[in-house]
Amino acid sequence: MTASHNSAPDNGIKLWQPSGQAYDAERRETVSARIRDGTADLRPWDELGDRERRDGADRHADALVDAVDLPESLSVVVDLGNGAGGVTVDALQRLGCAVETLNAQPDGSFPGRPSEPTAENCESLAALVAETDADLGIAHDGDADRMRAVAADGTYLSGDVTLALLACDAASEGDRVAAPVDTSLAVDDHLADAGVTVDRTPVGDVYVADRASEPGVAFGGEPSGAWIWPAETLCPDGPLAACKTAALAAERPLADRIARIDTYSIRRGSVETAEKAAVMDRVSERVHAEYDDVTTLDGVRVDLGDAWFLLRASGTQPLVRVTAEARDESRADAVFAEARELLTDAVND
Repeated sequence: MTASHNSAPDNGIKLWQPSGQAYDAERRETVSARIRDGTADLRPWDELGDRERRDGADRHADALVDAVDLPESLSVVVDLGNGAGGVTVDALQRLGCAVETLNAQPDGSFPGRPSEPTAENCESLAALVAETDADLGIAHDGDADRMRAVAADGTYLSGDVTLALLACDAASEGDRVAAPVDTSLAVDDHLADAGVTVDRTPVGDVYVADRASEPGVAFGGEPSGAWIWPAETLCPDGPLAACKTAALAAERPLADRIARIDTYSIRRGSVETAEKAAVMDRVSERVHAEYDDVTTLDGVRVDLGDAWFLLRASGTQPLVRVTAEARDESRADAVFAEARELLTDAVND
């Protein structure tokens, strides 16, 4: 079972392939069909493969220690969010770090803070790191597949900045990095300086992992906090991300590193509609008629060179989301207004 980063009513089961990659669309449909049809290929529990009796968390911590070289010890604050990320604490301590914890008692009701490790939900972590001699803050969601970081000065790292930071460390010149269609231009620009290109994927770590499985892709990440090192696993591994981030902080403070990463103006909004599919069909038709560089990998994304916008139907709510970004703030406002007007017209038709 998993609490993930969602509220209690949305708790459920996550299914993983042996590679660590989440179930793809075909496998998910197989499960759904068996539920709909009331059929199942049942097997005795002890005929489903070999099972090691050794504790899984212990093996996980061993793998983390083997995967990371920490040049010097750090003082780290880890906010577990009352979730399952305790292996991060174990691994960091084995690597020689002094670790202080927040919300460390597992509790599925998440009494310490909401499970999602957003900037707002990590204010206590950021304050504690800033007010002490800590070198780093780490936060996980309920099932610890997500990781967010706080620099020693208390700066909470945005998802795009974290993606640029981790990808630049993982990839070399000529490599590719997998990231979803709503990733900031700042990631492209930062990686371009290192000779690394960004491959866009649909939103969702399962799609990022699928692209990361291809040759030449050294890293995959989602700004929401899922980070994938394909050489280790195709699973978004929050504890691995925490240890990798600690290694970077030990070599040079995160505040110094992120100062080299540009950030651009991004605008987000949405328009309600009960006819998402029909609206997106109209959007696609109009966008293709008006713009040259259009992709429909996930929603409709228009690349304007110095800016971009994305119109994408929500998977869970009766609305279409609009996102726009530009390297210049006034340009971001103009592009967002242009995209929103286009979407509004499609909804009203």
